[in-house]
Amino acid sequence: MPSWRQWLGAFGYVVLGLTGFVAIAYAATDIPDDLNSFATQQDNVYYWSDGTVMARTGWVIRQEIPLEKVPPKVRGAVLAAENASFYSDAGVSPTGFLRAASAAVTGGETQGGSTITQQYVKNVYLSQDRTLSRKFTEALLAVKLDNHTSKDKIFQDYLNTSWFGRGTYGIQRASHAYYGKDVSRLNPSEGAFLASLLKGAGLYDPALGKENRERAVERWNWILDRMVATGHLTQAERATYKKFPEPTKPGSGGTIPGAQTGYLVELAKRHAIKAGHISTADYDLGGYQIRTTFDRKRTKALTAAVRRVDKGFDAKRRPGTDKHARIGAASVGRDGRLLAVYGGHDFLKQGFNQSNATTIPAGSAFTPFVYAAALEDGVQRTRDGGRTPVSPASVYDGDDRIAVRTPEGPYWDRSGKVVKGRNEGGRDWGQVTLRRAVANSVNTPMLQLGLDVGLDRVEKYALRAGLLESSLGERVPTFALGENSTPSAIRMAGAYQTFAADGMHTDPYSVLSVKRAGDAVPLDKPKPARAVSTKTARAVTDALRATMTDGSAKAAGAAHAGAVGKTGTTAANTAGWFVGGTEDETTAVVVYRMSLKDLVPLPLKGLGGDAPGKLGSERAVGLWADYIKAVR
Repeated sequence: MPSWRQWLGAFGYVVLGLTGFVAIAYAATDIPDDLNSFATQQDNVYYWSDGTVMARTGWVIRQEIPLEKVPPKVRGAVLAAENASFYSDAGVSPTGFLRAASAAVTGGETQGGSTITQQYVKNVYLSQDRTLSRKFTEALLAVKLDNHTSKDKIFQDYLNTSWFGRGTYGIQRASHAYYGKDVSRLNPSEGAFLASLLKGAGLYDPALGKENRERAVERWNWILDRMVATGHLTQAERATYKKFPEPTKPGSGGTIPGAQTGYLVELAKRHAIKAGHISTADYDLGGYQIRTTFDRKRTKALTAAVRRVDKGFDAKRRPGTDKHARIGAASVGRDGRLLAVYGGHDFLKQGFNQSNATTIPAGSAFTPFVYAAALEDGVQRTRDGGRTPVSPASVYDGDDRIAVRTPEGPYWDRSGKVVKGRNEGGRDWGQVTLRRAVANSVNTPMLQLGLDVGLDRVEKYALRAGLLESSLGERVPTFALGENSTPSAIRMAGAYQTFAADGMHTDPYSVLSVKRAGDAVPLDKPKPARAVSTKTARAVTDALRATMTDGSAKAAGAAHAGAVGKTGTTAANTAGWFVGGTEDETTAVVVYRMSLKDLVPLPLKGLGGDAPGKLGSERAVGLWADYIKAVR
């Protein structure tokens, strides 16, 4: 038998060998540069204008938050529950390691005792395998991380990457999932419940069953008592928390964009990236909280109004295989805020946004810009003569098929034909005032007025009102009737809102604020600019109000007292418009047919509308009236 000296020597060699092995292993262990994907990936969360969650994007429900924005007592709850000695230990718990190692070797029950540093290392660097090698690597990484990283940074990253159940990673998203608020607003009692989830969210979420609730209440009480023992709560403070802070029932936490919300999210994303000077790559990493301008009630009402009109098309005259019927609509507030849009039946099936499309002619809905230009700059009827002021009472010939004239005589097109204006239904209106011509959509006076003002000046005021240069057509006579200009419903609503705002234009925008990690991201906000004079804006508004009282949109006049609006038709009967406004907003609606394959407008006859523009404009007017009644 070996002597005691031999036994002692052998033991010494073993200890020396193990020490050397651990030292070599520690030296050879590097903190990985690549974290598990969920540790860096975050979701972007979009909110309605009232602050409620609208949608989220990203496959990980996680939002980072700086440690200083987590209340101290909430931090204390986590420390009391998981690792009271965190700020003084070396990153590992020797006794906990031995228990876990024994369980891994014998196949026994999983043991606790890991420090916060060890838990963080396991979460972001390693797998969840219960093996001795994984546990050994965890301990080495924890010690090395503790030596190279501040305790506050480790604690912050731990809180931001831990699993809290309900699909959430990180205490910020957990706070929203269980209590519907930022973590900065949590009280110690709520913090103690969230801390209990770190032991196993599937065991402590009360929504998962009666036994879960009993366990949650028991552990919540234990954590609060433990907070007193660790000095994070006084006994008096503890005494105030007797009632369990019931979390809310599980909700969507924000859903993956679909149906209408997908169109809203896409608009908000584009605006946030541009206005916030955020790179697309950085934005896609996630972590942004985007408060949009979209009004939940108005969006729901606009969608419902569109769906009712869509179902009401003449089924007998509309082929069952016709997939080309489309409606685009957008509502803009007085300061340019996008309140609601209708982009299509389902974003997940059709990414093409019908409210933001620049493929459909504006038709006679464009004529208020001609009218505004004339009121601002007057007309020039002779080549060398001066400009003559015009007013709403100025008279033009409103008969059908009259020739358009230049100072040199009739205007000849490129095919050698004299250009003649046509009114809807071929009606002769005789001598009409410009105000009446706008209110009743009489085309021939507006066609002539465009040439008298100068199409370059018409274009200038259309741009000032907010239409995009890329959507404006060639300056030929029919430019005045919007036949070759294709502004989107969003831009038309914003441009008409210029008149309601006494001539001040603000570009439509879809984002109120952006935050990341609790800090605001500076945004370039649209600034109002003078487009036309107040006098001109009010004159245009007066003509648009006459449209609703005794003009082409009289049928919708009862929807809202004092409303203004303008119908719009196209010569080729491819679209029908209505742009209407109240004291709160302006909404543009366009009904059309178009194949997404080639983006070529198709006649509205496929929807049962044989008379030029009849179906489109009447349906657009009715849709607007239905929508306004629902939101007023």
